[in-house]
Amino acid sequence: MTDLSYQPSLTQSGLTAHQAALYETLIKFGALPASRIALEARLSRPLAYKVLDDLVEIGLVEKVEKPRSVAKFSAVHPLKLKEIADKRFETAQNAKLALEGTIGKLISDFNLKSGKPGVQFFEGLDGIKQVLDDSLTAKDEIYAYGDLESIEKYIGDINRAYVREREKNGIKKRGFVFDTPFARKFLKDYAPNVTDTKLLQYEAAPFQTVMQIYDGKTSYITLSDQNLIGVIISDKRIYEMHRYLFLHLWSITPVINLEDVAQTQHKMDPDVPTEHIE
Repeated sequence: MTDLSYQPSLTQSGLTAHQAALYETLIKFGALPASRIALEARLSRPLAYKVLDDLVEIGLVEKVEKPRSVAKFSAVHPLKLKEIADKRFETAQNAKLALEGTIGKLISDFNLKSGKPGVQFFEGLDGIKQVLDDSLTAKDEIYAYGDLESIEKYIGDINRAYVREREKNGIKKRGFVFDTPFARKFLKDYAPNVTDTKLLQYEAAPFQTVMQIYDGKTSYITLSDQNLIGVIISDKRIYEMHRYLFLHLWSITPVINLEDVAQTQHKMDPDVPTEHIE
C-alpha cells in the first residue's frame, strides 16, 4: 500500500477518508482500473466503485471508457480541490446568513412553546442591528421606549435602514420619548404611516437606551461611548408585564402637539425668553 501522506489535508478540505484515499492513489499511480485502485487503497471493490462514482460526480475523478477495454479512472488536476473548497465555503456562508435571518424567530418560538426563557446577548454595531432586525418579524404592533438623541448619534444609519424595512413590511410601532426640542424635530416626518409616538414631559437625564416589546420578547439596546450592547429576552411573563405597563402608560399620557416647540424649549431652558426662540 502506498503511503497516503496527503489524506489529512484532503479530509480537512471536505473529502471523506475513503475519497481522500482513492484520490491520492490516482494522483500517485495515474489512470487505473477500479480493481487496481481498490487493491492499492485496501478497500473492497463494491466500496471502491461507490466512492469512485462519488468522486466522478463532484468532479475530482474522470472515468475513461474505450471499446473492448476495461474502464479506467484518473485524477483531475488538484486545483479542482480548491475550486470545490471555495464553493463549499460559499455555500456554508450562505447557509449561515440564511440561518442568522431566522434563528432568532426559531429560538423565540421554541422558548414560547417549551416555556423556557431564552436570553440572547449581542455586542457592537452588528449586534445592535441584529437586535433591531429581530423585531422586523413582529406579527403585532411593537411597543417601544427610546432615547432619540442617542439613537441618532450612535446608530443613525442603522435606524434609518430599520425604519425603511419596517415601512416596507407595514410593521406598526407605538413609542414613548422624552419631550425635548430634538425629539419634536426628529419626529415631524418620522414614518407617520407606521409609527405613533407620545412625548413624556419629565425632567430626567437621557437614558441612552432603547427598549422594544413584541411577539413574546423584550429587547434592550444600550447606546454609549463605552458600550454598544443588545439583549433579547424571550419570556412570555416578562413580555406580558412590560406590555401591560406600556399600555397603561399610553392610556394616561396625553397627546402633545409637536408644533408647540416654543413651550417645550422654554420648559427645558427657562432662562431663554419665549420670544427669542426660533
